Amino acid sequence: MSRARFDELIHPSTRLALVATLAAADWAEFAFLKDRLGLSDSALSKQLATLEDAGYVTTERRLEGSRRKVRARLTEHGRDAFTGHVAALQEIVATAAPADPATPA
Repeated sequence: MSRARFDELIHPSTRLALVATLAAADWAEFAFLKDRLGLSDSALSKQLATLEDAGYVTTERRLEGSRRKVRARLTEHGRDAFTGHVAALQEIVATAAPADPATPA
């Protein structure tokens, strides 16, 4: 299990949504990610490149008929970073939760 660790690279909302989507799949097609996240081709490409440069994502480009298809997946390093980031967010939220009024102060 990954230790709780806030990850500045994953935290921006677009990247967090992208990594969360990839965490739920083995591979995800570019077109699916684009539609799911509501991003333009260039915005999605930029986010994938940033995550790929960090070793969090790997992409595969292949020819399908006469069209080039791109798909992406989280690497083990990316999955560990995401799991650690989610755990860190959960710790932050847990400490911000109001105290149980039935518990003496």
